[in-house]
Amino acid sequence: MTMTMTMMSSENIDRLTEMDECRELIEERLHEMFTEAGSNYATLVEAMRYSLLAGGKRTRAIMCMKFCQAAGGRITDALEAACAVEILHTYTLIHDDLPSMDGDDMRRGIPSNHVEFGEFTAILAGDALQAAAFETLAGSHLPDDAIVEMVKIFAQTAGAHGICGGQYLDLSGEGWQLTIDEMLELYSMKTAALISAAARLGVIAGGGTREQVDAAHEYACAIGLAFQIRDDVLDTISTAEELGKPIGSDTLNEKSTFASLLGVEACEKMIRKETVKAINAIDGKFHSTEFLTWLAEILAERRN
Repeated sequence: MTMTMTMMSSENIDRLTEMDECRELIEERLHEMFTEAGSNYATLVEAMRYSLLAGGKRTRAIMCMKFCQAAGGRITDALEAACAVEILHTYTLIHDDLPSMDGDDMRRGIPSNHVEFGEFTAILAGDALQAAAFETLAGSHLPDDAIVEMVKIFAQTAGAHGICGGQYLDLSGEGWQLTIDEMLELYSMKTAALISAAARLGVIAGGGTREQVDAAHEYACAIGLAFQIRDDVLDTISTAEELGKPIGSDTLNEKSTFASLLGVEACEKMIRKETVKAINAIDGKFHSTEFLTWLAEILAERRN
C-alpha cells in the first residue's frame, strides 16, 4: 500500500479524527492525575506533570485503545491501560535525557526535565512515574485475571528483559561498532518492547483471544523496529526544529545506528519491509484492521 500524507484523502481525515478522539480521552485522563499541589513534595509532582503533559503524539497509547477496539472492545475499556503506557513512556524519556545517559537538554521542544527541575528531582520524577504506571494499570475496571496478565506483561516490559535492559545495551555500546544482530536485540528491548506491551494490553482489555495477542505482538515488534530505524534516519537528516530535540546526538555519543551501519537508502528499505510484515501479521485476525494498517503506514513515513 502506498500513501501520500500530503494528500488529505477522506480516509486520512477519518483516521486522524479517530486518533484525535483517542488522544482527547487520554489527555483528559492524564490531566486529572498527580494534582497534589499543596503537598510538601509539590515540586516533585510538578516535575512529573511537566513531562507527562508536555505533548507528544500519544501513539503507543492510541495503539493500545485501537487494538482493544479491533479485538471487540470499546476504546474506553483500554483507557487506563493506555494512560499507564504513556506514563511509563514518559518515565523513560526523563531518564533517557539525564546527563549520565543520553544527555539531551531538550525534549518535545522544551527543556528536559533535569534542566528545568534539577537532576535529582528528574530522577525521582521518573521513578514516581514508573510506579504510577503500574498503579494506573492495576486500577483498570477489568476482570481480575485480565489485570494480572496485563501487569505481568508490563513488568516484563519495564525490567531487565525490556526497557532497562535495552537502555543498558544502548549505553554500554557507546564507542563500539555493534553488529546488525546486536542492534536488533537492542531495539527489540528498548523500543519494540513498550510498543508490543501497548498492543497486547489493548487486546487483553478488549477480551481478545491468545491468537490475537500473539498477532498484536508480531505487529508491534515489526512496527517498533521500523519506528526506531526511522528515528535513526531522522537523527541523521532532520532538524532540531522538526524533531523538538537535538539531532546528531547518536553520532556525538558514538552510538551505532542502522543509519550509520547501512546508510539511509538501506534503512528506508528495512522500514518498508517491517511495515509490510506488521500489516500481514494482523490481516484476518481481528474484526477490523483498517486503522492499524493505516497507522503502520503513517509511522513508516513520519518526519518527526
